[in-house]
Amino acid sequence: MKKLLEKTTLVGLSLFTFGLSFAQKIDQKSQSILDAVTSNYKSKKNTYFKFTYGSGSGKVTKAETGIFYSSNDKYKLKIMGIEQIFDGSKVYNINDSDKEVTIAKPNDSDVMFSPLSYLESYKKDYNVTYVGKRNVSGKSLDYIKMTPVKENGLSQVNLYVNSAQNKLVKLEQIATNNQLATISISDYKENQNLSSNVFSFDKAKYAKYLITEL
Repeated sequence: MKKLLEKTTLVGLSLFTFGLSFAQKIDQKSQSILDAVTSNYKSKKNTYFKFTYGSGSGKVTKAETGIFYSSNDKYKLKIMGIEQIFDGSKVYNINDSDKEVTIAKPNDSDVMFSPLSYLESYKKDYNVTYVGKRNVSGKSLDYIKMTPVKENGLSQVNLYVNSAQNKLVKLEQIATNNQLATISISDYKENQNLSSNVFSFDKAKYAKYLITEL
């Protein structure tokens, strides 16, 4: 499970940040679409969605559902009995079945599980090409292909965007070893009246858990 969350934090579908010293190719249509989606997310007070995380070798053979909340750089993720909270400073991984909590500060190689991390990483690390329209679950979406400028274990990342709503609908990460990871996003809700403690970790609630701070 820790490996799964490492993949899904941002994400498992992980788009790493390496630097700006490598030449990039980004076509204007891709940039326009991704910048519009980024602006849409940033304009919201908070965002909620359900997602399906799929994985497998060459094709998806396993799928799990989860939920995600975000507000600015804070987020809460729940999947497969694991809850992960980023309060803007530390990452808290809460495992109810094992009654364990791990607390750590994110480092430069960590990517948080937020759509914005995918949308902004293209500016640094990937050649980006608009491929065209693709039908995904009955919806006509814009398909954008990203290939890493520098070797990072990935062969490509595919983004599928609803440009009419400026929303990311699906993303696919294909590793050089042919491992596939996907996230399909649904049930968007925005600007909800969330409790002030949604993105907070209350240590008192986990008095019977093993808490490890790295």
